[in-house]
Amino acid sequence: MDIGTRIAHLREQRGWTQEQTSQSLGISRAALSHYEKNRREPDTETLTKFADLFNVTIDFLVGRTNKPEQALDPQVREFVELTEQDPLELSDDDLLKKFALTVDGTELTLDEAKRFIAFIRYERSMR
Repeated sequence: MDIGTRIAHLREQRGWTQEQTSQSLGISRAALSHYEKNRREPDTETLTKFADLFNVTIDFLVGRTNKPEQALDPQVREFVELTEQDPLELSDDDLLKKFALTVDGTELTLDEAKRFIAFIRYERSMR
């Protein structure tokens, strides 16, 4: 199934008109019609808007998968969004307590995680 067919199908599943959908996306109704009829392909920014609006992955929209679900579970998405806003500081105790770090399938204790961070800092200082 091509991009346009998927977009049209997702829109129709929700009972939305092209006008409603295009307004939600901030594009013209004509542009949406061109996308749905495969006369034009959306750019990356517009694909992202479609994925967010329909709560599907870009991979689903472009036909790389038939699974429409978002790949990230809510906790992972929160983590990703947090690190996009500010660099991740692994020495933050709250962060180390909230997200379990594992090595070979075994969760690191808080003390082990702090020693791991200390090792990385030491190794970097030796460069």
